[in-house]
Amino acid sequence: MFNHEALDFEVEKFNLFAYEPAYAVPPNIGVGLRRKDTKQPLGIVSENYEIVQYMDIVDGVEQAITRSGMDLYDAEYTTQVYDNGAKIELTAKFPAHVQVIDNKNDAVIPELKFRTSQNRTWANNMMVGLWRSACYNTLVNGDKLAYIYGRHTKNFNVDGFATKIQKAGEFIAGDGMNEMRTWYDTKVTRDQAIDLFSKTLARRTDNVTRKKVANKVMLSNLMKTFDEESRHLHGRGNYDKYSKTDGGTMWSAYNAATWWSTHGQTRQGSSLHNAKPIREEKVRKMLGSNTWKELLDA
Repeated sequence: MFNHEALDFEVEKFNLFAYEPAYAVPPNIGVGLRRKDTKQPLGIVSENYEIVQYMDIVDGVEQAITRSGMDLYDAEYTTQVYDNGAKIELTAKFPAHVQVIDNKNDAVIPELKFRTSQNRTWANNMMVGLWRSACYNTLVNGDKLAYIYGRHTKNFNVDGFATKIQKAGEFIAGDGMNEMRTWYDTKVTRDQAIDLFSKTLARRTDNVTRKKVANKVMLSNLMKTFDEESRHLHGRGNYDKYSKTDGGTMWSAYNAATWWSTHGQTRQGSSLHNAKPIREEKVRKMLGSNTWKELLDA
């Protein structure tokens, strides 16, 4: 898919004070980061910084694309390396899924854009959507259908990543296109989202009263994801401060639910069990619930 030759180098830490010429930095400032092949310095990081090589990350991105179910016929892949390897940008275009998603009557090609860096300039961030033009301050002239944002060394989950692309792909490819377009356009307030999750995914039986109540921890996690989805997909992205978005859409709620369903394990006795099948069944039930259907009729 992507140009592995351009990314086939490793990064290592080095002692700043042993480097010639020596860096003029205060003691205990951290360690240097450089390419192993050229010894080109890329930046300064803490001693505890965990290096993740580009090829490991790109392998995860390619796995996610392959498992997403997207039609890869005539797909175009671009690999950009910036600042001698400090940053990379990957772009995949899917011309087999040309669509008109809004009412602007212009054909657009779905794209996946992924950025990351070794010097912490860019975190792992990915967007899938139908774009006419895009810039990475997240003010996008188009429709973002999915996004990923996380630290370079953490929070990279191939299953979750593939699910995000798959859900966007289902929207683009036409599986339930009309239904999903309705979800994308149907506004949902935060109170409605709280009500939805409280009566479905986060619902539990209180051990004292034996009444059905919301699991506050689960509800908090779902709402955090809902707010992030709404901020990036329907708001102004990083230009909107966290917790400032008043609502989103049914698509935001759907993405929050499916993202939740791909993460986590449950402990049963002394063994850990993958929670994904159980969570996916709960999402399926949520989509068939009266609360979900009421949002469409509101």
